[in-house]
Amino acid sequence: MNRIILITVFTVLTFNVMAQEKIVQTAGRDQLGEFAPKFAELNDDVLFGEVWSRTDKLGLRDRSLVTITSLISQGITDSSLGFHLQEAKKNGITRTEIAEIITHIGFYAGWPKAWAAFRLAKEVWAEDTTGEDAKAAFQREMIFPIGEPNTAYAKYFIGNSYLARISSEQVSIANVTFEPSCRNNWHIHRATKGGGQMLIGVAGRGWYQKEGKPAVEILPGTVIHIPANVKHWHGAAADSWFAHLAFEIPGENASNEWLEPVSDEEYDKLK
Repeated sequence: MNRIILITVFTVLTFNVMAQEKIVQTAGRDQLGEFAPKFAELNDDVLFGEVWSRTDKLGLRDRSLVTITSLISQGITDSSLGFHLQEAKKNGITRTEIAEIITHIGFYAGWPKAWAAFRLAKEVWAEDTTGEDAKAAFQREMIFPIGEPNTAYAKYFIGNSYLARISSEQVSIANVTFEPSCRNNWHIHRATKGGGQMLIGVAGRGWYQKEGKPAVEILPGTVIHIPANVKHWHGAAADSWFAHLAFEIPGENASNEWLEPVSDEEYDKLK
């Protein structure tokens, strides 16, 4: 049954990603309409109106990644790169990701080019990793909604978390979102038979730790199986928003036992 639900969830994801989006661009006509009308037409109607709009073939986020990689590799760090960095941010590339992307490009295209690109990227991603701008950017990374503040369970979390109920039929599924450094307390999913929980990473980077074992990094697509009656915690990495789907596994006499918080000393050891 879980497998059927997973297939349904990711089928929805596929359909959303494959939907074509029309891109409207007027920069060519605004700046060069009189001087070079054909170039302006090709820029606005073909490059953006047709090529960038083929989102059913390649999503906007990936097109932004390809474009900024090409520009930086050529040493183009003028306003055109600034524009495409802004678009990359709008299309869901996070501050953590752009820093890693430019660092990677630097090894192949040249260190000075990376330095120049970082000066522009710092301006575009100037806000902190917390706040409404970061939250909105993170929402663009994933198909599932961030949801509402997780007030009902706030006393069992360090930091702010959000909850969106995805399904309450057959198997209970929720999307849980954590701000950077947010994590829940140590806890146990009690059951006399069956029970437990399954997590699937959706976006960002986080951690899962079973008592007495090293913490395990959770990335998009990572599946974590948590048996009943096992003490554990999960939450975001210090430098990243994080979201996972939480599947409640049916069991007999199931309940949650909330325990002590994960101390800063324990958490700060994770990198």
